[in-house]
Amino acid sequence: MDILNRFLAFDIQDLIYVLIPIAIAFSVHEFAHAYMAYRFGDPTAKNQGRLTLNPLAHLDPLGTFLILFFGFGWARPVPVNRYLFAKPRLHGILTTLAGPVSNLLLAFVGAFLRYLVLLVFPDGFLQQGFASFFYSFSFLNVLLFVFNLLPLPPLDGYRIIQDLLPHTSRARLSRYEVYLQIIFLVIIVVPGLYRLTIGPFLYGGISLIFDGIDHFFARLLF
Repeated sequence: MDILNRFLAFDIQDLIYVLIPIAIAFSVHEFAHAYMAYRFGDPTAKNQGRLTLNPLAHLDPLGTFLILFFGFGWARPVPVNRYLFAKPRLHGILTTLAGPVSNLLLAFVGAFLRYLVLLVFPDGFLQQGFASFFYSFSFLNVLLFVFNLLPLPPLDGYRIIQDLLPHTSRARLSRYEVYLQIIFLVIIVVPGLYRLTIGPFLYGGISLIFDGIDHFFARLLF
């Protein structure tokens, strides 16, 4: 166990608080993209078996491996054909936005269930275990909400900016997409660079939203 702990990004005893919330969060996120695309007339994701909440349809093997050992990873992106939308720009934005918004809703659900556990269960192992699980569940979903809205490819925030731009500006931006992806990868991989660039914005946003949700349910239920 000690040897495995040296390589894992998380302690073994904490894996249940990380892997299950991530599997649910990724699955709901990608399902939300697929569902909105299907409602707006694009059956591509449905035809590829992505209109489901089954984690096996959405988890990426390499992305899951990297989460376990490096603390950072991804799910399989849902294919979307915007040319099948009646209103490509509007429906594209709503389809993209559906993923992060689903994580925000899950964060509210997790916070509510955490405080419900604190109300219903007496002090002890069950209360601590379930409360810790839903705390982690809520926090990870807030993290995914904020992180995915960063305006860098291949994140949802970048896709939203693309859809908001005029066609000519979007075409010019697309020329630099590969370079922006490389910059994003360098920011994530290089030690210390993350904290000096997107880190402050990410942590500030997470703290603001997570604390706001937590305080809302604390005042509502206690």
